[in-house]
Amino acid sequence: MAHTSTQAVKAPVLFISHGAPTFALEPGQLGPRLNALGAQLSNVKAVLVVSPHWQTRGVSVSTDSKPETIHDFGGFPAKLYDLSYPAAGAPHIAERAAQLLSNAGFATKLDPGRGLDHGAWVPLYHLLPQAQIPVFQVSMPYDLSAEQSVQLGRALAPLREEGVLIIASGSMTHNLREFRQGVNQPASYVQEFSDWVKTAVLANALQPVVNYRTEAPHAQRAHPTEEHFLPLLVAMGAQLPGESAQLLEGGIEHGMLSMDSFAWGVPQSAVAPSVAA
Repeated sequence: MAHTSTQAVKAPVLFISHGAPTFALEPGQLGPRLNALGAQLSNVKAVLVVSPHWQTRGVSVSTDSKPETIHDFGGFPAKLYDLSYPAAGAPHIAERAAQLLSNAGFATKLDPGRGLDHGAWVPLYHLLPQAQIPVFQVSMPYDLSAEQSVQLGRALAPLREEGVLIIASGSMTHNLREFRQGVNQPASYVQEFSDWVKTAVLANALQPVVNYRTEAPHAQRAHPTEEHFLPLLVAMGAQLPGESAQLLEGGIEHGMLSMDSFAWGVPQSAVAPSVAA
């Protein structure tokens, strides 16, 4: 009986490449696929987002009951700053997450005033556009390592059995210098790096992904800094036994931002648009 109940409420874990803030206005290939996936989500009580745009000493967990929409970027079209994502917070579930993290050895504190940064609300704008499910965030420590990212995901994994959707929001590739230079054509290294990561993740080869810095082609160029890649390892850490990753193809935006994403714990039909011709 207990097994049936668990299966009924288990929520997925997603790694979403959130791209540039303009992803909210320019859905590209990934936006419709997130929307189709979100339409099939059920039994989700709350959404937990780990985003590289909230880094702290230790781990912080947001407990605001009405988190504001943070426009933590500059120099983009004015209409982007008019967008909001008015989801409620989930203070009690956030406190449960904080306890799990503390039990796992992470120095953890609560933050009652933190809103939703664009690493959270931009992908949710496509995944759950009605903002009908409460959302809270878990920060990334400044000194988080690849191994610790997996541990953070494992610490949060029990929440999935309680109906909490975990979104690890980052980017398959993230070279801001090249982004600001306005590269127009997709760079070959972006595809080569993304293909390597996709092969490893779909094979559930965790250790090579942990060691991506030395094993993946062009890793230093794809990620001059690590904060946008580590959420993928959080997601891999949060998968449950017997699960396999499913690919959400996102293409390449702005010449150097691979938008490829992954889902665990969803039926094949939920990600079918990602393999449509």
